[in-house]
Amino acid sequence: MKIAFQRENSSKKASLLVAGLVIFLSAIFAFGLYLKNPFFTGMEFFFYDQFMKSSASKGTSGPITIIDIDEKTLSAVGQWPWPRYRLAQLVGTLAEMKPKAIALDIILPEPDRTSLINIQKQFERDFKLNLGFTGVPSSLRDNDGYVSHVFKQAKAVGARYFYFDHFNQKKSHPHNPFQITDTTGLLDLHRATGVMCNTPEVEKGLEFTGFINNQHDGDGLLRQTPLLIEFQGTIFANLALSALMKAQGIQGAQVFRNVYGFYLKVGNYKIPVTQKGGILLRFEGPSGKYEFVSAVDILNHNVQPADFKGKIVFIGSSAVGLNDVHHTLFDSQFPGVEAHTVIVDNIYNNEHIIRPLWSDQVIFAVTVLTGLIMIFLFLTLPAPAPFFVASLAWICLILFLSYFFYLKLSIFVSPGSPVLLAVVLFVCLAYARFALARRASFLWYERLAGSQQLTMEAMVNIVETRDPETGQHVQRTQYYARALAQALKKKGQYSNILTDPFIKDLFLSAPLHDIGKVGVPDSILLKPGKLTDEEFAIMKTHSIHGERTLQKVAKKIQGDNYLVMGAEIAGSHHERWDGNGYPRGLSLEEIPLSGRIMAISDVYDALISRRCYKPPFSHEKSMAIIVEGKGSFFDPVVVDAFVTIEHEIKAIAARYTDSLEL
Repeated sequence: MKIAFQRENSSKKASLLVAGLVIFLSAIFAFGLYLKNPFFTGMEFFFYDQFMKSSASKGTSGPITIIDIDEKTLSAVGQWPWPRYRLAQLVGTLAEMKPKAIALDIILPEPDRTSLINIQKQFERDFKLNLGFTGVPSSLRDNDGYVSHVFKQAKAVGARYFYFDHFNQKKSHPHNPFQITDTTGLLDLHRATGVMCNTPEVEKGLEFTGFINNQHDGDGLLRQTPLLIEFQGTIFANLALSALMKAQGIQGAQVFRNVYGFYLKVGNYKIPVTQKGGILLRFEGPSGKYEFVSAVDILNHNVQPADFKGKIVFIGSSAVGLNDVHHTLFDSQFPGVEAHTVIVDNIYNNEHIIRPLWSDQVIFAVTVLTGLIMIFLFLTLPAPAPFFVASLAWICLILFLSYFFYLKLSIFVSPGSPVLLAVVLFVCLAYARFALARRASFLWYERLAGSQQLTMEAMVNIVETRDPETGQHVQRTQYYARALAQALKKKGQYSNILTDPFIKDLFLSAPLHDIGKVGVPDSILLKPGKLTDEEFAIMKTHSIHGERTLQKVAKKIQGDNYLVMGAEIAGSHHERWDGNGYPRGLSLEEIPLSGRIMAISDVYDALISRRCYKPPFSHEKSMAIIVEGKGSFFDPVVVDAFVTIEHEIKAIAARYTDSLEL
């Protein structure tokens, strides 16, 4: 009952420890992503990217074209920046083809130094010379004024860039062409502290504008970008959104909130936005998925006007040297102008990705539920295989549901935290189960070993009931033998034999050395006087009886067991080093080491103990007799080791005394 109670108590403690571990890990994973820990955010990015990769289409649609100031154009027309009249020529040519909107991913923040009027001012300031130009129309003397006029005629959508630091603040009141209102009052938009605009002359010709800011995630990849930014209390639109609104003839937009979160209503379009006013981008592959037309082909009229009619046209550059490239999931050199195209294409085709406002709460709940399910599986499925299958099924269910919502509803709720928690808990719980099983096996082994020891002691007690004068002889010789074996090992003697398992088996089997005495008649075993030769011959048979008895039992036990050594000791502990012992007359190292160790232990204890045929000897006299028998009765090496632990031997004798006279 006591053992059962201890095992039950131990099992409860182990279960509480495992439950505590699960709760601790679940809390870490549940709060990790909720608190935007970089590690858990990285997991969210990983699954977001994998889902996008698996669902990317091979083509794109939508009335969008990119006019690319590419390497070919720069080689033919000249390096950037171009004279403003060249850019005006490009925009003017495009306007003649009647696209719905022309958006420039280009900012002209400084006056054109190639303008004739600016050259005149420069020469007058530096050389006091008043240059005159003849035959030049007044409209071409100021390139900024000319390009502004062309932009106005084309109703082009210009670009600007917002600053968010105090070092680049500029006092400016940029024109906002669209009325965007937050009907919820809950948006927490990025608030700019400054803005980079085109020159005032160019700005005069821009009825429509939009910002070109992008936002990279912590790992440097572009996955989302601001669609709305607040500046001086006014909400401004992204260049892509401005181009779309201009193309659709929409003057305003409103922010609303639904069950998923915030969305921007632009005409008939509902565009999901984050609380920060950002939009999640759905890339369909690397750069080049959309229609690119080299700007030099427009300038040389090597295109069909019908190809641009009714489309939204973005003018920008894919040239690496102009450094307007971004790192995306599919491409490390993704042009900024194409990123605007992705936004418009996503809106046109209603291919938005929604990360609901409640996604963190869902992740938190599923993570906690994962912890509960894993501990339930651990407690109810003791076999490893069902536990593994059930854990894998739960992980697959989480992944399936997350991917299903992404694929069918465009809702992204990251499975990273609960999936990783399930994997970690499976490993930890599997190890815990292994440790508990091992502990249970160890406890069972200890109980079995204890039962074996009790059985052995019962067998020895049978001998002691036949020979009551032996008293604590069995225990003393058991501890003598172990102490002597350890002393030999410490001195480096017989190191190939004296392993820890050998010493353990020696300790367990030593009490069985005289078990064969059960076969000796009481008239001889208990005789108070000296035995006759015939009687002594019968007495000596106890070694063979004990050896054979233990061998028979040992054969019925699979594997190595201490009874094998017990038989060895029983049959050899009366052998002598000089070969004059019994039962076989073995000599020197023919005698098993266990028998040689037991011989000294047995003789010493017999000397210090009272017997029916003699009084007890003192320790000193007994040690003298042992030393005297060195090389004749006993192994000299074993005798030397016995002498070195004399104090330990004496202490053992005193500890297990039965009224010994030492």
